[in-house]
Amino acid sequence: MKKYTLALAVAALSFTAVIQAKTVDAVASFSVLGDIVKQVGGEHVAVKSLVGANGDPHTFEPTPQDGLALSKANVVFVSGLGMEGWMDRLISASGYKGKVVVASDGVSSRSMDEDGKQVTDPHAWNSMKNGVIYAQNVMNALIAADPQDAEYFRQHGGAYIEKLRKLDSWAEQTFKAIPVAKRKVLTSHDAFGYFGQRYGVTFLSPVGFSTEAEASAGDVARLIQQLKQEKIHTYFIENQTDPRLVKQIASASGAKPGGELYPEALSDKGGDAATYTQAFEHNVKVLAASMK
Repeated sequence: MKKYTLALAVAALSFTAVIQAKTVDAVASFSVLGDIVKQVGGEHVAVKSLVGANGDPHTFEPTPQDGLALSKANVVFVSGLGMEGWMDRLISASGYKGKVVVASDGVSSRSMDEDGKQVTDPHAWNSMKNGVIYAQNVMNALIAADPQDAEYFRQHGGAYIEKLRKLDSWAEQTFKAIPVAKRKVLTSHDAFGYFGQRYGVTFLSPVGFSTEAEASAGDVARLIQQLKQEKIHTYFIENQTDPRLVKQIASASGAKPGGELYPEALSDKGGDAATYTQAFEHNVKVLAASMK
């Protein structure tokens, strides 16, 4: 009889633990941010990324299913800084009334020229120093959404943030070992401003921050001339953009291919950049290898 009573007590405790364990239903605007939420939240979060692997967040067109996912979410994460021009309309259409967390809050933003106008560069996560800020904001938001698992988020998120800090330091040291004159590359569009600012790398591109922008014939001619003058020998394509223009420019300037970069979209599972940290490590390694 005592054994039966004990078994019932254990079963009741287990059932209570299951009832108390909470999973936060989160929606993130794009794959990089979605992975940060997943890494911080661990087993207590289920994440849907609206813009998936290899997807372009600039040209993304939401579907009714995306609106449905938002309507069921406990918390929504966006990068901010003008990155998701389509998000406000989607949130309004979905009827979502909860918290919208801007992961870039606290980042020192930079400006860039876009068709003769000064605009805010939205690609802040490409500096791992900013990645730490993103992860801290995500951790605090998950604690607010699920206070009973606050200690889990602090431990899990804290370990992840420490990993990001180490990657930031590693990237700094990697590029410091390369002469400044060699730290120059050509990319498809201007997505590496924060990376360049943080790690001392100069990036040239035919179009601005948005992949929707188009380069004029004059812009292309000036860029080709600049590449020749500055002796920039390497170009990179990006997994979420059409590579034809950058290949054309490279051919005219004599630049050779350096590989593929992942500035704003992760790869599929099993690829070179299936997570945020893998994407960052990959970008640093292939860029540095091209400069040596």
